[in-house]
Amino acid sequence: MAEKPAKNFKIVADNRKARYNYEIGEVFEAGIALTGTEVKSLRTGSSTIAESYASVDKHGEIWLVNANIPEYLAGNRFNHEPKRLRKLLLKQREIAKLSQGVQREGMTIVPLKLYFNAQGRAKVEIALGKGKQLHDKRETEKQRDWNREKGRLLKQRD
Repeated sequence: MAEKPAKNFKIVADNRKARYNYEIGEVFEAGIALTGTEVKSLRTGSSTIAESYASVDKHGEIWLVNANIPEYLAGNRFNHEPKRLRKLLLKQREIAKLSQGVQREGMTIVPLKLYFNAQGRAKVEIALGKGKQLHDKRETEKQRDWNREKGRLLKQRD
C-alpha cells in the first residue's frame, strides 16, 4: 500500500470540543480574509476558535464569528480588533451547500481547525454539524474510553 504524503501545514488553533458537541457532517476548507497584523499574530500561535461559529448573511457570504485572534504586540496603531467578523472565502457551490444545511436541516457551521497550508496561506477547516444530545455525548465518551482501554490491553499483551 502506498504511503500517504505528509501534510506539511502548521495548525494554529484546533477546536477539540467540536467533535464532542457536534455530529460532524461534510467538511470544507475555506480561505480567510485577514489583515496584516492578524497574520502576524496567528504565526505566534495564540488564537482560539473554541467558541466560534460561522454564519451565512443575506448577501450569500459566510462570516467567521467570535474567533479570537489577539492583537499583535508590535502592531502599534494599525492593530486589529481581536473578535471582529472575518470573511470566509469559498466557492459559490460550497456556500450554497452550507446555507442549505443551515436553513433546511437546522445544522451549524462549526470551525474545526485554523492553520497555514504549504503555501503559507491561512485556512480554516469548517464543517456542517448537528448538535448532539446528552445521551449521544455519553455514548461518545464510552466509545472513547473503550478504545483507550482496548489499546492498553493490546499493548500489555505484546
